[in-house]
Amino acid sequence: MKQTTQKHRRLFAVLSVSLLAAFALWTVLLTRADVRPVGPNGSGVGLATLNAAFHRLTGVHMTLYLFTDWLGLVPVATCMGFGVLGLVQWIRRKKLRRVDRSLLVLGGFYLAVMGAYLLFEELAVNYRPVLLGGYLEASYPSSTTLLVLCVMPTAATQLWGRIKGVILRRAMVCVIVGFTVFTVLARLVSGVHWLTDIVGGILLSGGLVAGYEALR
Repeated sequence: MKQTTQKHRRLFAVLSVSLLAAFALWTVLLTRADVRPVGPNGSGVGLATLNAAFHRLTGVHMTLYLFTDWLGLVPVATCMGFGVLGLVQWIRRKKLRRVDRSLLVLGGFYLAVMGAYLLFEELAVNYRPVLLGGYLEASYPSSTTLLVLCVMPTAATQLWGRIKGVILRRAMVCVIVGFTVFTVLARLVSGVHWLTDIVGGILLSGGLVAGYEALR
């Protein structure tokens, strides 16, 4: 069992490094390849031909954008729920080190996700293809994609070990997978992000989640 766990962690560690490296290369590519002023107010966009073509294909759907914004509250509430669970364990067990290891790792993981979000808010690799409130906003990587793809899969692994019934477990996984896929696809076709923003969010969140699996 111990060897299986170690092998599991090594595999996820390799996957994490690979995905984060792919994200780094993707980010560099966006700052170097086919950068042209195709965004609002003449803002430069990497892989402009691909991004502009996909944006023309989908158009802009503000209702879908607002709906996915509201859906973003679900992973936020999920984070708060696990935070409360960890706090309750800390209070009952008297010492922080007695809190479930997976919850402590999850807390560190949430901090890493927040750090990544704040970093790219400052770097602003790309701006949105539409003006929101008359202003250019950083759009890379898609923060909603990052939030949903980081929080919901890790919530599934946490809940899998805490839900006893097999049917309930499977139902929980189906609901989380359906919610996650719908939110990411809806964000993609809403037209408030470039295609490359969504791809970047998928790569970054995949690397972070794999890192979490390697450590928990």
